[in-house]
Amino acid sequence: MPPARARHDPSTARAITRWREPSLGKVSPTTGSSLVKELITTRLAQVTTVPLLDRLHLQVAFVQEIDKLKRVIRRNTLLDGSRRENDAEHSWQLCMLALVMAEHAPPGIDLERVVAMLLIHDLVEIDAGDTFIYDAEAVLIQAERERQAADRIFGLLPEDQNTKLRALWDEFEDRVTPEAKFAKALDRFAPLLANHHTEGGTWKLYKVTADQVRRNVKIIDAGSPTLGAYARELVELSVQRGHLAEE
Repeated sequence: MPPARARHDPSTARAITRWREPSLGKVSPTTGSSLVKELITTRLAQVTTVPLLDRLHLQVAFVQEIDKLKRVIRRNTLLDGSRRENDAEHSWQLCMLALVMAEHAPPGIDLERVVAMLLIHDLVEIDAGDTFIYDAEAVLIQAERERQAADRIFGLLPEDQNTKLRALWDEFEDRVTPEAKFAKALDRFAPLLANHHTEGGTWKLYKVTADQVRRNVKIIDAGSPTLGAYARELVELSVQRGHLAEE
């Protein structure tokens, strides 16, 4: 009598196929989960020395921690004026601006890198809080507070990801590369656009002057001359309409 045929499990077979190395040839589904687990472990060992579960736990801890970004409230309101926006919403909006306005970036820019910068650029505000760019005293102590926050927050990740994301955050802050300049330009462009749309917004509320905003536009211009020119037009139009004071 021939031996009983093993019951075929389609999900296990798919998993084996997905992880099978070419040298293994066809593998019987009866070997199932043990072989899949062995192959996953082998693959992982090629890229990291951190055990799978330890690495995953660190990544999950990081993701849970950055959920707090949704609780960091910025000065700007939503365009309908119903409430102030939070940092997570701000980061999302900047990523959308990067995608939509990529044609106004410097030639040859790495857009994926820009989006990655914008996703992480404000994570430090979970610890350091939002700094209003027109608050001179707050800006003076901002850099050190944010560096300490970056050490802690990115340090939650596995070492290789910590190194990669921290370097990306430092690049954004240093504003040397074309990607960092464009990302910073968008970070400055979004609130200017919001204040113009809301007839002065935080400019009126915090008595910001036109010259202060014009100095801020230089950062936009450095990352995208096209957006810089548009921003200058909005500033002058806001002054003409009485939404932004000269002094």
